[in-house]
Parts: sequence; C-alpha cells; structure tokens
Amino acid sequence: MLEVVLALGIFATVGTAFAVALSQTSRAATLAQRRMQINRILDSSLTATLSLPVLEEGTETVALGETIGDAEVEVDTTIEPLEELENQDGEFLQQMYRIQVTAHWFENGAWQEESAETWRYGRMYQP
Repeated sequence: MLEVVLALGIFATVGTAFAVALSQTSRAATLAQRRMQINRILDSSLTATLSLPVLEEGTETVALGETIGDAEVEVDTTIEPLEELENQDGEFLQQMYRIQVTAHWFENGAWQEESAETWRYGRMYQP
C-alpha cells in the first residue's frame, strides 16, 4: 500500500511539472506569434512608405484592420529630413529622409508599442 501511495505521489509531481512546462511553452509560442505579427505589420508599412514616389515630411496615423489579441493596431508613419548627414568624404548628403513606423495596440491592460526605421534618398524613384 505504501508503494502505491509513493508511486501516485511521484506520478502527480511529474504530471504537475509537465503541465507547467506545457503552459509555459504555450505562452512562449503565443508571444512569438504576436511578435512575428507585429514585425510583419511594421515591415509591410515600412515597405509601403519606402515605395512612395515622393516623400512628404510629416506624420500619418492609420488604424489597420488587423488586431492583436482583442485590440486594433494603429500605425504612425513619420517622415523627417535628415539634416547635416555627411558621407565618408565629408560632403553633405541632401534629400535624405528618416522613415519611422510605430505600431500601437492595447494588450494586458497597457498600451504596447513597437517601431522600425530606415533612411531613404528623396528622389530615389524620380528620373
């Protein structure tokens, strides 16, 4: 009888540890999936802005139809000129812009934010 109780205790301990590990793995997979979704949203918005034929200075906010958890994602796109940017020869580069894309969403009782940025020559797509 003592052996059966001991075996049940060991089995319960192992089962509990397995359930906790499975729960943590599930949370990590969900977090990775959300992270990939945010990166896809940022990459898509950044690519769309980079492909514009003419860059105009300013900030634009767009509410996307996509959701993360239960919240809708908003994306701010900021285009600003880079002043006093020099190349390796010390010459100033003109018509260079910094493009920053920031995603905002409400999750876990707080506002979350993630951003990506790049630079682009203003006349890239002009003859």
